[in-house]
Amino acid sequence: MSRLNELRMIARVAQMYYVEKQRQADIASHLRISQATVSRMLKKAQEEEIVRTTVVSPTGTYGELEAGLRQKFGLSEAIVVECSEDRDGAIMARIGEAAAHFVEATLQPDEIIGVSSWSETILRMVDNIHPMKSGKAKYVVQTLGGMGDPTVQTHANQLTTRLARLTGAEARLLSAPGVAQSREAKLVLIGDPYVRETMDLFSRVTLAIIGIGAIVPSSMLARSGNVFSERELSAVKEAGGVGDLSLRFYGEDGQPVKTALDERVIGMTMDELSKVDRVIALAGGQAKTEAICGALNTGVIDLLITDKFSAERLLQ
Repeated sequence: MSRLNELRMIARVAQMYYVEKQRQADIASHLRISQATVSRMLKKAQEEEIVRTTVVSPTGTYGELEAGLRQKFGLSEAIVVECSEDRDGAIMARIGEAAAHFVEATLQPDEIIGVSSWSETILRMVDNIHPMKSGKAKYVVQTLGGMGDPTVQTHANQLTTRLARLTGAEARLLSAPGVAQSREAKLVLIGDPYVRETMDLFSRVTLAIIGIGAIVPSSMLARSGNVFSERELSAVKEAGGVGDLSLRFYGEDGQPVKTALDERVIGMTMDELSKVDRVIALAGGQAKTEAICGALNTGVIDLLITDKFSAERLLQ
């Protein structure tokens, strides 16, 4: 009977706090008990399941899919966006909007942001970011060579410089092509003091925002000219490659697919990416499902932002 009386008191305290919205100090005064006792009773109310917490996901959000992705791939967070159709253009737009909101809400002071500038989805993110009222980030660093076809190069440079301006940061462009003609040409290009200065910042990046590429390059990357030949990409496929992170290829199990092509890429390596504190990947669409799955298996991604159709496929 004494336990029942104890539980009755605990239930009353819980009712006053959660239902009647009274402060703990007022409850203590009303019942003539200490505030510390009120706090202990509220904790006990949860332990005894007198108080149960239920989170109801708002319409258009997908808590179960997000939880499934976190559990299956060991992600710290996952964001699954609503999308009315399983079409690349619509998916990129929704992912870009969600990524913009997340970056605005979580950007830390003096953040050094690394960004892969040949991603159309990241471009959509930048289009949706609002100017920060006070400067937060320190640098926005281009993590994959930004030179290429002049008509497309403008987009890559603008992506980096606009993101820097919006976040109050200084832009650090990587003034070299993403893919050098040969290993020897790459060594010459990265010997340039300005290129070296930007690449030296890779080890200081605290937030990396990356796209996930399928073996067949995106239209923006293809137009830039920073791509490998069909024959070279066929060799990557034969070696088990399913996708890339900034032109660093990996297999379905997430293990790197090493080829001579790796020696021609001017940009952040997978090893450098793995050491970044927060890595956000933006990707969706049916054609990229296998590439996204492999990217998540690399273990370098902390947060994935994708669409509901892709999330369902990844969890099948």
